[in-house]
Amino acid sequence: MNHIITIDGPAGSGKSTVSRMLAKRIGYSYLDTGAMYRAVALVAKRKSVDFRDGEGLGRVCRSLDLQFDREEDPPRLLLCGEDISELIRSPELDMLSSKVSAVGEVRQAMTDLQRKMAKGGRFVAEGRDMGTVVFPEANWKFYLTASIEVRAERRYKEVLARGEAAQKDVVKADLKKRDDNDRMRPLSPLRPAEDALTIDSTALTAEAVVEVILNYLKT
Repeated sequence: MNHIITIDGPAGSGKSTVSRMLAKRIGYSYLDTGAMYRAVALVAKRKSVDFRDGEGLGRVCRSLDLQFDREEDPPRLLLCGEDISELIRSPELDMLSSKVSAVGEVRQAMTDLQRKMAKGGRFVAEGRDMGTVVFPEANWKFYLTASIEVRAERRYKEVLARGEAAQKDVVKADLKKRDDNDRMRPLSPLRPAEDALTIDSTALTAEAVVEVILNYLKT
């Protein structure tokens, strides 16, 4: 775990951007575990698997052929060779991924896969339970947060940048719902690890957050 850095936090906290930037700065690979859960949701939707069927969702996880194309920045997620990077970023997949991530069979299968992917490598692992569940022995753990207003504004701009229509109040309501789902679920709830450094990015740019982390890594 000496070469694993975990960055957890709610949607819109900036953890994806910060994780990619940090990984590039220090020569590590970036592990986007949120994208992996979105891939599970996409496949389950395509196969019409009941999202309450833990056994069925577990089979979906075990059959996944997922790979990150790290030649691109940000890395592209390939499902059986298909680039699903854009498909999994819809508001629908955002909520569906929250549903599947609360299923025990899914979390166990994905935890095993994430550990397998990171074994022997140098990774910045980003998600919601990296420091608490997946890599609890990692030497460096961070938890990013920000006000709901700032997070909603960031997510709103992300949606517009993809060429999709959006309303700020709807984006904010969806974020609040996602927060509640992630924090209240009995299995691997969203929370900072006891030994994680919490960084409030409300008034900070992604670059500033990366500098805070780099300075902390030097101590």
